[in-house]
Amino acid sequence: MFGFVLARLLRSLIVLFATVTFVFIVLRLSGDPAQQMLSDIATPEALAAFRTQWGLDRSIAEQYLLYLANAFQGNFGTSFADGREVFTVIGERVPKTLSVTVPAFLLTMLIGIPAGILAAVRRETAADKAVMAGAVVGYSIPNFLLGVALIYLFAVWLRVLPSSGSSTWQHAILPVATLVLAGAATISRFTRSTLIDVLGQPYIAAARADGIPEREIILRHALPNAAIPLVTMLGFGAGGMLGGAVFVETVFAWPGLGSGFVRAVNSGDLNVVQAMILTFTAFMVSINLTVDILYAALNPKIRLGNHDAS
Repeated sequence: MFGFVLARLLRSLIVLFATVTFVFIVLRLSGDPAQQMLSDIATPEALAAFRTQWGLDRSIAEQYLLYLANAFQGNFGTSFADGREVFTVIGERVPKTLSVTVPAFLLTMLIGIPAGILAAVRRETAADKAVMAGAVVGYSIPNFLLGVALIYLFAVWLRVLPSSGSSTWQHAILPVATLVLAGAATISRFTRSTLIDVLGQPYIAAARADGIPEREIILRHALPNAAIPLVTMLGFGAGGMLGGAVFVETVFAWPGLGSGFVRAVNSGDLNVVQAMILTFTAFMVSINLTVDILYAALNPKIRLGNHDAS
């Protein structure tokens, strides 16, 4: 098991390094941050001074090597906008993002998994059709469009919830609801599909032939065997929740990582953009690593196969 985890950890570090390299090069080839950060009427002298101040007048190779040297010392640069360390800027926004994504993810599981189980167990009934109809609607509507629709319904028409900001807990309701509706739709569809597949296996038919109660078959035989693919889907769901926050936070003017990322991209604050992408990537890599470890715990054949291959 230790070798399995070590191999996955090494792969994760390689992914992080490749991401840092790719993002660094692409960002510096995509435009002039001096032109973005300064006004359109900035003089050539002011632009040149800005580039010199932030080392943007050097070659990309020189900038990259300097960035790596600093990064290995824990220094990922400072914000072009206010001169603060990038992770200080990011750290201010992390709690805001967690305050909507964590409740949204928990509610997604609490709603999506039971709904999917209900739809699978009562296949082709009114309950199944109702769950799947809701799932199709939630899955088909983009996050930003769903957010705008909720703003119009609850903030503009009914006037029972605020449309933007983050000063009270009521401000979090619509962003969380937007993430939950999309996430629960995906999870319920996948849970239903996976469980229906498991319930169609020969060993389930044998258990029914032995007279085992249907409730016990589902709880003790079907659900454990559906757990492995469901763990994968939940991992994707957690990553999708963070990705969806980019759009949702922008729609609701929620001061989290998502809206901060959009602002940094628009202003050309390269160091903040790089650090945020690194943060997003580290989160995704951590999720994938956790999923791999859970895989190995739920199915020993996975880690044994990995060991034999090595």
